[in-house]
Amino acid sequence: MITLASGISYVDLHFLGVPRIIATAVLHGPGGVALLDPGPTSTLPTLKASLAAAGIALSDVRAILLTHIHLDHAGATGTLVRENPAIRVYVHEQGAPHMASPEKLIASATRLWGDEMDRLWGEMLAVPQASMTALAGGERISAGGRDLDVLYTPGHASHHVSYFNAAAGVAFVGDTAGMKLKETGVVLAPTPPPDIDLDLWRQSLAAIEARRPETVFVTHFGPYGPVPVHLAEMAESLEATSGLVHRSLAREGTDETREAWFTDELRTLLRRRLSNEDADAYEVAGRFDLSWRGLARYWRKLAPASARPPASGPPSA
Repeated sequence: MITLASGISYVDLHFLGVPRIIATAVLHGPGGVALLDPGPTSTLPTLKASLAAAGIALSDVRAILLTHIHLDHAGATGTLVRENPAIRVYVHEQGAPHMASPEKLIASATRLWGDEMDRLWGEMLAVPQASMTALAGGERISAGGRDLDVLYTPGHASHHVSYFNAAAGVAFVGDTAGMKLKETGVVLAPTPPPDIDLDLWRQSLAAIEARRPETVFVTHFGPYGPVPVHLAEMAESLEATSGLVHRSLAREGTDETREAWFTDELRTLLRRRLSNEDADAYEVAGRFDLSWRGLARYWRKLAPASARPPASGPPSA
């Protein structure tokens, strides 16, 4: 585990054997241990081994804090609760029903990943309703020996929340502040379907900055500051990526060719600033074709029906 502050560490889950793709934050104090975004079940052996190396048993875990319910963040939750029923799961109220009955969530993900589901994510088990605390935003909770303020931060997902620990000056913001895989990397906005909302996302970024944290902790990957600089880069990335998708929708052809054009453009932009290896890692953290689909869905919902380009690509989840 990597230490962030006293009582706050994080684990590299080595998703698909690649470092710095998914991070699980670990809060540990006299009241037990809390895991923030435990990742998919496919990386659970790595999480358990890392905790054990730090002297933490699964029986020490008292809480799981979910920023949102996408499988790369929340997939292992049900398995962890099955193994330790004392765990309390904190999740946004819109996500809680899907954690209790994950069939629709799994079906939606299967439309995107098909036969790769098991290799990527592993099994996703239901979380008993009695084990969950549903959040709306505005609560203060205690977990892992820390007081955490909960803020509703939609835009990436309608069920996204962020957790603020004022004592350490850390905001655990999931995907709202984008992906940045190393200090020398770039901030990139992940925009998968189905509920991308640019206006809400901008509001969420402003709300995070208004809390004045010293550090933002992003699931993909790790802690960054100064926060105003990071959030400005994130806002710029969001506008650039959404603008690129908007331009693609005006191109002749099919959705397959529009999606391919977008992914090629984004790869080219990244490789101008990063090594090929570092640029490729961003596609492990968040597929570019899915980012196109999420933003294409967003733009088409805004456009009058007569102005929408014909949809001929694969369905969005």
